[in-house]
Amino acid sequence: MIHFDTNYLIQATVPGSPAHVHFAAWAEEGETFGVSTVAWPEYLCGPLDPQGEALARQMFPHPEPLLLADAEEAADLFNRTGRRSRSLADCMIAAVALRCGAKLATINTADFTPFQPHGLILA
Repeated sequence: MIHFDTNYLIQATVPGSPAHVHFAAWAEEGETFGVSTVAWPEYLCGPLDPQGEALARQMFPHPEPLLLADAEEAADLFNRTGRRSRSLADCMIAAVALRCGAKLATINTADFTPFQPHGLILA
């Protein structure tokens, strides 16, 4: 299972981009995909054309919700990784991926590297 950060989903729609190539390879290997309800609205904010939105809704018909346990884990991650300004959404995305046992695909690996000692695996 691979969950996606918003930036990776955007890049995966660009033909020939490294994210697009990796996404296609993962799909070919039969990998399963998911997205959290934290990353999902960021993606829908666009820019996104109607065709891209329709494809995304088909691929992710049921984004994974942020549960109370995830919110608590996100707060813990935030505190354990230095209370970095503007990192709370990343903490929530990481917490959902951790609960689901999913790797996380992101372009901004530096934003998520602090969560690796706490169990997050980057795809």
